Amino acid sequence: MSTDRTTDFLRELLVRQLTTWLPAALHRSRRATIALAWAGVDGGGPEAALRVVAAHADQVRGRRVTVLVLAGGAADLPARLGPVEAELPAEVTLHLLPGAPDRLPVAVKAAGAAGAPLFCFADLPGAVTPELVTAATNGRTGEVLLHVGSSAGAALAAAGFPLVAEVAPVLPDGAAAGVIAFGSRSDRSLEAVRDALWAVGAALDVGYRDPADPAGVPIGVSADPDPEPLARELLAELRRSGPRPVTDLRRHTLTATVYRASDAVRALTDLVDAGDVRREREAGRLAGDEVITATR
Repeated sequence: MSTDRTTDFLRELLVRQLTTWLPAALHRSRRATIALAWAGVDGGGPEAALRVVAAHADQVRGRRVTVLVLAGGAADLPARLGPVEAELPAEVTLHLLPGAPDRLPVAVKAAGAAGAPLFCFADLPGAVTPELVTAATNGRTGEVLLHVGSSAGAALAAAGFPLVAEVAPVLPDGAAAGVIAFGSRSDRSLEAVRDALWAVGAALDVGYRDPADPAGVPIGVSADPDPEPLARELLAELRRSGPRPVTDLRRHTLTATVYRASDAVRALTDLVDAGDVRREREAGRLAGDEVITATR
C-alpha cells in the first residue's frame, strides 16, 4: 500500500490537519498530545509533524505539548528528528518509541494524555483494531486520522466518534491507495480534513472514491467541481429523510460523500434554482439553520 506518491500524500495531509488542530487544541487547553504511528515507510511524516509544532512556538509557550512517534522500522529516525527537535520550544516533549502502531494505546496512556486534547495519526497496512480507536477517542477529547487497508468507519463510530468520514484515494495511474478515515467531535475539524484532502489531492493529482463503492468512478479533484452528482445525492437524502437544515446537509456531505461542505451549498443552490427543492427564505445566502424541502 505504500508508494512514494502515497507517502507524499499522507505526509501533506497530516501536515494540513495538524496545522488546523494544534492551535485550536492549545486555545482550549494548556496541554495537548500528538501521537503518530507508522507500520512501514513514514515518508518524512515525523519531521513534517514536528515542524508544524515548531511553527506554532508562540502558541505553545506556557503550555505543554507531548509528541509520541512510533516508527519501529526507521532506524535512522533519531538522527532525522534531531535537527528539528532542537528547534522546538522547551514546553514540547518528544518521545520516540519502538514498535508497531498497535502499541499506540499503551503509549498514549503512559503519556498521561487523558482529559486533554489528543490527535492521533496511524498508517496501518490492514484493518484498525478496536483498542487503537478506543485509545484515540481519549474519553471525549480525541481526534484520529487513519490510513488503513479497508473501511474503518464502523470501528470509529463504535468507539464513540460521532462524526466519521472516509474516502478511498486513487492515484493518477488508477491504483488504489487504501482508505483515509477520520473521527472527530468537531464539525470544524471535519470540514478542515475534507478541505485538506481536496487541497492535497489537487496538488498530487489524487482522486477519491467512496470506500463503500469500490467499483465506483473516482471523482477528480478540482477547485470548481461539477455539483450535479452531489446535488443528486442531497436530493435523494431529502427524499429519504424529509426536510433538513442546511447544516445537516453540509454534515451529510462530509460524512457520506467525498465532497466538501462548500460544495454542498453550491449543489443546494442549483437544486433551488431548478425547483427540485424549496428553501424557507426567498432570497439571500443559504444559512445553516434554513430548512430545505424536496418538492418532488
